[in-house]
Order: sequence, then structure tokens, then C-alpha cells
Amino acid sequence: MGLKWTDSLEIALDLIEEHPEVDPMKLHFTELRQWVLDLERFDDDPAHCGERVLEAIQLAWLSEYD
Repeated sequence: MGLKWTDSLEIALDLIEEHPEVDPMKLHFTELRQWVLDLERFDDDPAHCGERVLEAIQLAWLSEYD
């Protein structure tokens, strides 16, 4: 089963693995959205993504990044 937009922590962990050198606070939401869509395990409708979803992913990434 693939990741959905609501799987913020799991998405963040996959992004950390794919982009370990990136500071999530310096990432634009448009780039973050594309990186999520490009994840191998991601399987959700791109239209279901909004700013709040991206903020949740960014915050989960930030909490794991520190």
C-alpha cells in the first residue's frame, strides 16, 4: 500500500532518505510537492494536496531533521 498525503511522518522519512542534505525550511512548497509526488512509495491523488498538507510534511521533516 502506498503513502497518502496524510502520512506526513512517513513521507518526511522518505524525503530525508532521498535528500539528506536538504534543510526542509529552505524548500519551496512547489518543490516539496514535486518531491513527494516523485517518491516511489507515494500513491495518492495530486489534487488532494494543499498548503496545510505540505506544512504538515515540512514540520514532520523538520522534527526529524534536528
